[in-house]
Amino acid sequence: MTKTLIRHVLGQKQHQMAADRDDQRFASYYNSLEETEGLIRIFERPDYYTCHGANATFIAHSVYKTASALKHYGGLASVSMSPAVLKAFLKDALHNKSLKIEILTGSGSNWKVSKRASPGNLQDIDDLIEAETPPVIMAVKISLKQDERLVGVSFADASAKSLGISEFIDNDIYSNLEAFAIQLGVKEAIFPIIDRAKEPDMAKAIDTLDRCGIIITLRKPSEFSSKDVESNLTKLLESEPDADSSFKSTILTLSQLKNAQAAASAILEYLSLMSDPSNYGNYKLYEHELSHYMKLDSSALKALNLMPGLRDSNKTMSLFGLLNNCKTIGGTRLLNQWLKQPLMDIEEIQTRHNILDTFIVNSELRNAVQSDGLKSIPDIRRMCRRFQRGNATLEDVVKAYQVTTRLPVLIKALDHVRVSEGKPNIYIEAIESVYINPLEERMTALLKLQELVENTIDLDALDRHEYLVRSDFDESLKAARQEIDKLRDLMSDIHHNVADDLGIDVEKKLKLEQHQVYGWCFRVTRADSSCLRGKTNSKAGGYSEISTQKAGVYFTTSALSKASQEFQDLTRDYHKTQSGLAKEIIGVSATYIPVLESLSELISHLDVMIAFAEASANAPIPYVRPKMHAQSSEEGNTARIVLKNARHPCLEAQDGVAFIPNDVNLIKGEAEFGIITGPNMGGKSTYIRQVGVITLLAQIGCFVPCDEAELTVCDSILARVGAGDSQLKGVSTFMAEMLETATILKSATANSLIIIDELGRGTSTYDGFGLAWAISRHIVDKIHCFGLFATHFHELTRLAADEKVGHLVKNLHVAAHIGGQDSETSKEDITLLYKVEPGVSDQSFGIHVAELVKFPEKVINMAKRKASSLEEAERNDSEAESEETQKEYEVMREVLKSWRDDIGSDPRSVSKEQLLDSLKRQIKKHKTDLDHSVLFKELAAI
Repeated sequence: MTKTLIRHVLGQKQHQMAADRDDQRFASYYNSLEETEGLIRIFERPDYYTCHGANATFIAHSVYKTASALKHYGGLASVSMSPAVLKAFLKDALHNKSLKIEILTGSGSNWKVSKRASPGNLQDIDDLIEAETPPVIMAVKISLKQDERLVGVSFADASAKSLGISEFIDNDIYSNLEAFAIQLGVKEAIFPIIDRAKEPDMAKAIDTLDRCGIIITLRKPSEFSSKDVESNLTKLLESEPDADSSFKSTILTLSQLKNAQAAASAILEYLSLMSDPSNYGNYKLYEHELSHYMKLDSSALKALNLMPGLRDSNKTMSLFGLLNNCKTIGGTRLLNQWLKQPLMDIEEIQTRHNILDTFIVNSELRNAVQSDGLKSIPDIRRMCRRFQRGNATLEDVVKAYQVTTRLPVLIKALDHVRVSEGKPNIYIEAIESVYINPLEERMTALLKLQELVENTIDLDALDRHEYLVRSDFDESLKAARQEIDKLRDLMSDIHHNVADDLGIDVEKKLKLEQHQVYGWCFRVTRADSSCLRGKTNSKAGGYSEISTQKAGVYFTTSALSKASQEFQDLTRDYHKTQSGLAKEIIGVSATYIPVLESLSELISHLDVMIAFAEASANAPIPYVRPKMHAQSSEEGNTARIVLKNARHPCLEAQDGVAFIPNDVNLIKGEAEFGIITGPNMGGKSTYIRQVGVITLLAQIGCFVPCDEAELTVCDSILARVGAGDSQLKGVSTFMAEMLETATILKSATANSLIIIDELGRGTSTYDGFGLAWAISRHIVDKIHCFGLFATHFHELTRLAADEKVGHLVKNLHVAAHIGGQDSETSKEDITLLYKVEPGVSDQSFGIHVAELVKFPEKVINMAKRKASSLEEAERNDSEAESEETQKEYEVMREVLKSWRDDIGSDPRSVSKEQLLDSLKRQIKKHKTDLDHSVLFKELAAI
């Protein structure tokens, strides 16, 4: 006994020593790896995943929220993750934290990277996480020629098998590149490795996208080569016999875009598209035109609250959250895209408005489409992706079939529009041309797929969550199915016998289940498990408890255990027999991918339009259809933004908010630039932002929160709102403000909308006001676009008195009511009315607002005294300056009078030289006074 114990202890010790040696070898291997900022390395183990070193510490705090999750092996910090925890971490790391991922497989000190992922490249892990938004990645190639910057880009969404190209001219701050990235929703951008000192222009482009929150990946310049790119793309791109001319045209277009070619080469290399034969012939190439959509910069994205923030607790805090009543994943993706791609074509905008008009007035139609047609539609694009990669199963075939069964329901619901009374023909035609006719075409194209599934798949087995080939489709399957059905009947008999033996209800209390671990077994609640006591030697075959869990007590009998094993063996043989048939069915189903993809786009479009109708009809006050004008309006139809009782859609949807609407009147040539003054918290920012939001809503095809609205299509919304710095990127508040403003001044056209809030706060008062004045005047005088400027610089309102541009400026203010003084506290009550009215705010309310938020009384009193003294000093300075100026005028008058007396009554009789000599004598005579005259020095300098 003692020897046995010694051998056991020694064996354990040797095992522990071996494990320690393995840990030390792995720690040595890991420490040899180069640390890369923003990269998380994950090691795949048999049933779990691990991270180590700094990565482990990061995951312990970000995932488990505690350092106690850390373990140490071989002196190396480690943390483990289950597959479920890994999926949640990958989603957060890639979607929210913009990190890069490497998953390694191996053992000991021999590990290799098996999967790579980044925000723009999820193709290796698309089986682990589902992309919330398209993972778009972009490569950029820039060339300079005579101060022109020719930007070539190629972009890809590997999950949708799409490639895009474009080339355009840009300015020195790369505002077009920024707008391009915003339009596409780019997550990651690829640039060649550069020397910043030698290539400052390229560095500026990189910094521009970096400030937009786009992850930057630097690659070898050799990857940006146009060599072989055309032949590689020819392999990747799909070319159908009836589309040869279009295919050749696409390749010809690419051959003329040299920078775009180089960028495409980098995309192919980074995504390793040529190394996967399943990509060949499955990609689509298209050219994205920047001018087809409204331009938005990153500042406008934030100012208009288009997308939800990480800390938004209420979905109505963002425009995306407010509008996202979509029932399909595809619809949610498309809504995200539409918000960043407002339309410029007025006909397209009006078509969407026509469709929306129909959906809004017909709530029954909306409910029928959403509940009966859209609710059960799966993610068709993701399903097609599995077919393309060869990962599809019979479950995917069944999902494709289920989509086809929803089409008649959708068509029937939409068909009611044809018999609707009171709707103009143009609305009915829009529904027919955009939805009904295309849906009927796709339904016809998918009839063969529907027939295939009904003839080959056991649809009755779907109720048991089984995906099987029909047994009568093959004789061997038929025989196996008969045996399986006999076993089911046997297990049902055992179920009833056990219920009788235990004296419990067979339907309600004794459950017969197929457990993923234990096979077929019984389950009773823990409260009812007492019925098993004393029954271990029952005539029913003996009871054996398997496990006690939260769901209850699992147990079996010898008869059920034997039947369960036979069932598993037969099922395994059945699946083995059907695997060949299933492969053929999946292969035939995969030929319908083009039809399914186009159907996905159509259903997503319908889903978004129904979501717009829901948001418009169910708002606190229903939205209205805006009257739209094209940019090149007909003569007599001046460009305008005229809104009656406009509201901010997100704010009015907040609980407990009684929103106060305001009118907006911006008219070209009359009042196109508004300057808004008034107290903090009075509604200035909300007012200018809601104009931007309403303009964007109208151009994505949605109705707007107003009583009446008349809008001209804008080519861009440019914003400078809020003070924010980025210390980690070395950008101060003021620098960020100047960068945003520079983008506005260099990007805006006469068709733009500019909104500016509190410009000039990051520097001295005089510098800030000077910049605000110069920028405002430049916008009004040179750009001639619509603009709204909220400011505390009351002096800026004098721009309305400018002789040249004053007629284009309109002064507005947010009203506030100052009540009487409290006799005890000597404080004046302030009531913010949130109403925008014509004119200038007659005073500053900063100290009143400080009183509202309960500043200490001593601080308030000190502020009032200081403000009073500064105002008094400014008045004294002004008066002193006025007296000094008057003295200078008197001196100048005396000089000119003496000069006139010296030259006589007829200056024309005196030569030019005599005139100058006389003037010099008078200046010399009054030299003492003139030396101190600022006015004279300014005149002399002219």
